[in-house]
This record gives sequence, structure tokens and C-alpha cells, in this order.
Amino acid sequence: MNLRSLACASLLIPFCLAAVAQSAAPRPAFEIADVHPSPHRMFQVPDRGELRGDRYIIRQAAMLDLIVAAYGGDPVNVQGGPPWLETDRFDIIAKTATGTPPETLKLMLQSLLADRFKLVTHNGDQPMAVYALTVAKDKPKLKDAAAKGDPGCSNQVTPASGDTAGIIKITCHNMTMALLATTLQQAASGYLHNPVVDSTGLQGAYDFDLTWTPRGQLAKAGADGITLFDAIEKQLGLKLTLGTVPRPALIVDSVNETPTPNAADLATKLPPPPPPTFDVAVIKPGKAGDQPDADIRGGQVKVQNVPLKFMMSFAWNLNPNDSDSIIGPKWLDSDTFDFVAKASGDVQVGSSSQGVFSMDPEDLREMVRNLLIERFQIKAHMEDSPINAYTLLAANPKLQKADPSSRSHCINGPGPGEKDPRDTSPALNRVIHCQNTTMAQLGDELQQLASGYIYGNVLDKTGLTGGWDFTLAFSSTGQTQAANRGADSGASDPTGALSLADAVSKELGLKLEKQRRPVPVLVIDSIQEKPTEN
Repeated sequence: MNLRSLACASLLIPFCLAAVAQSAAPRPAFEIADVHPSPHRMFQVPDRGELRGDRYIIRQAAMLDLIVAAYGGDPVNVQGGPPWLETDRFDIIAKTATGTPPETLKLMLQSLLADRFKLVTHNGDQPMAVYALTVAKDKPKLKDAAAKGDPGCSNQVTPASGDTAGIIKITCHNMTMALLATTLQQAASGYLHNPVVDSTGLQGAYDFDLTWTPRGQLAKAGADGITLFDAIEKQLGLKLTLGTVPRPALIVDSVNETPTPNAADLATKLPPPPPPTFDVAVIKPGKAGDQPDADIRGGQVKVQNVPLKFMMSFAWNLNPNDSDSIIGPKWLDSDTFDFVAKASGDVQVGSSSQGVFSMDPEDLREMVRNLLIERFQIKAHMEDSPINAYTLLAANPKLQKADPSSRSHCINGPGPGEKDPRDTSPALNRVIHCQNTTMAQLGDELQQLASGYIYGNVLDKTGLTGGWDFTLAFSSTGQTQAANRGADSGASDPTGALSLADAVSKELGLKLEKQRRPVPVLVIDSIQEKPTEN
């Protein structure tokens, strides 16, 4: 057995298993597939790939998402590839037999990526950023396991209440350090954006408690707060250190940005399904005093006491926080309604436990849009209208020119080798690191990365060309509002909160400025204030 086979056998890397399957026999393939670039969405979150009847559907998926869906494993273990691997998005609708097993669907997706995108990969070792779990200077503060049995940890989360910050506590029994490393990745994802590997050298099993303050609660906790890193060192006598080690990876050798054309007879072999509809829908005026609420279970949608404008924002793929996105009568904001609707039998629906994901989000969007058009007699159109919107300008740029061959992305957390400013300045509770990112891409990303501040695309007028590397640390709108209330009440202790605009100016040398310019909006031509009878 060679070293690669040994590594695969010992680590059970899904990528390795997929490679073995590739060499054993030809992969199964979909009967036919529609592959095309994804249409724009307000929030570009990939749908999970799943089988609905005889259609395998995955939408808004970057090539990285498609590779992970096809081969399994963790996205951080997919290395290499062109700059667009995480930015270009695709929709895939493919035909196969109803009830095709998930593992077969993966193999079919592998075939599609190889055929339509000419994807070529291989297994290898790549240096990757990890948190190494080691023994601190003093001896470990761990007790040998008191009894045998299945290892595990129970989580106890105490939510924040008033001025008291929340805490997280895990109580672990018969735990090895290797299992602790895996547990920390899951229980403390707010702190750990890279894998954790056990480098303690400790071979035993232990009982212990570990308590820390959630990262988002550090500012509220003040001096009583404790970061995950401090908790591990003080309570367990261990240490987490960010470093780089070689790890097994799936390496992308080559892939085409443009897929091969769809089959000429696609419309015949893969006709579009009938439009999704509600079988029955009841719309009533909302009750004064009721809390706005929404619940989607299985094929049933219940929405309580929400303005019609909110429902229209979802239905037309607009940002519900943007007051300028819909031009219509004032009562759209004030009149509230209750909606109860049930999807027709033709709509593919999962289990009730899946909540909102029990239906395809785009199916649900179309169903709600058609319902509102019918019941409120809506006539509307999209047009560019001049409104106040953010523009990104250059002042005194403080950006590092990127390696043009590196993958373009923006991630939550600091960049490689950077200290996390949230550990010393908790009020800076939003940290974003962007790699090989153009200013136009940053403008598109800001409405998702800083949704409390930005409600639409930011226009790039910096004049800066090419890709850039930078890290941006700022405070959420909640933090800045709390700081402003403290200042208004005469508080003398500054919180260190920094708004997005101030952070962009201070840290990037750029300027966010509102300017009046044409932006796509939904214009209501006519609408009835009362819905048609149920």
C-alpha cells in the first residue's frame, strides 16, 4: 500500500474514496441536464442539491459548491483552481430515475462536471491553515475518565438576558483529544474558521468541563467574558494555535468557466414542470397586537401579521429592509395580513422537519408572487428609478495587490496569519477577509456581508482595477446603536464600536457615500387594498 492509499485508509477522506470509485468503473451519468449561469438573487446562497421526483436540482452553486456536492468532504479541503471557482454561480437541473440513491447522484454529478465543465482533479497533500491543539506550558488540567462508555459531550447554552451575556458550556466524558478537536469545530464555530487537529500527544481519555463566552457576546460580557482560546488554556491547560500543515486534499487541476452547450433537444427531453401553485390559500387582515411571525412546514405556509410589502419583497426577490425597493401606495407598509396556504400535490415537498427548506425556495417565491398578483389584482413592472444608494469611492487606498492566480472570495474571519481583532476589541464583532477581490465584487458582496448597513448593490467608482487582498473589521448595527445610546446617556467609557462606513475609511482608505442614481425598483401600476374573497 502506497503512502496516499495509507492516508486515505486512515483518514477516510471522502475525496479519496471517490477517487477509488473513479478508477474502478465508469461513473453513472444523468440522462440529460440543463446547465446555465444562475440568475441574480438578492442573497446568493446555494440551494442544496437534491432529487425532486425525476429531477436533480441545485441552484446558485459556485463551482466549489458543485465539487463538494459531487465528492463530499469539507470545502477547505478543495485546493487550487482558477480565481472564479468561488464566485461564478450555476443552476443545474438534471433528469434521472426517481429514487436514485444519494451516492449514485454524487457519481452522476461527478460525470456532469467532467463532461460539461471538463473538470480534472487529483488527490494530493496541500499546506492548509489549521488550529493545532497542543499542551500549554503547564501540565494539562484534565482528569482521567472515571468510567468507560461511549465518549461524548453535552452542550448547555445559556442565552443572553438583559445586560447579562450568554455562555456556552460543554461537559465531556471519556473524551480523547482527537475527538475534542472535532467537537470544538462544531461547538465553537464562531471562533474557529479552520479545522482543528490534535497535536497534544495525549493518548488517554478524559472527563472535563469547558465554559466560554460566545464571540458575539464578548462586548456585553465585558471583563467577565472569556474567549474560547483563553478558556481552553485556563480550564484545560491546552492551547489552540493557528498554523499551517500539509493535509490530504482534492486538488483542482483544470476546469472551464463556460460549460458546454445544452443539448439541442433539451426542451423535449427535459420539459419544464408545470408552474408550482398553492392548492388553497386564505388571506385575512392581521390582528392588532399580534407579533409578526412566519412558519413553513412541509407544504404549508403560515404568515402572521406582516405588511404586504414584506411579502412582495420576498416574492419579487427584493431586499425587505430596503424601503426604496418598491414604489407603491403607503398602505403597503402599514396594512398587515395573515396568510395560510397549502402547496398543491404537484409541488415537490420534503418533510415537515426541514422547515423552510421543505420546498424549493424559488418554487415558493413563484407561488407567493402568483398568489399576490391574483388576490390583490397586482399589475407591476421593474424599472430604473433614481434613489439614494451607496457608491464606493477611493480616498487614500490601503489595499494590498492580490496574486491574480489566487481564488477570489470573501470569508468571515481574519486572513491567514492575522490575529482576530474580536479577541481584543469585542465591539468589532464583524470581521471579513477578502482575497483577490475587485472593487466591483466588493460592492456586490457588501449587501450580504454587511446586511444591516447595505440594502442593495454598491456602485464601484474607485477607479481601482484588478484584485485586492484586505481585511475589514467593524461593528454590527446593533453594536453601533448601543454605543450611540450610551453616548447619548453620558456614558464615559467608549465601547470601541466602529460603523461600516468608518471602518471602510479607516482600514481600507475608501469611502462609502450615498449618491442619487438609477437603481432597479418594483413599480406598482395598480393594486387592490383588499384581497379577493377566500
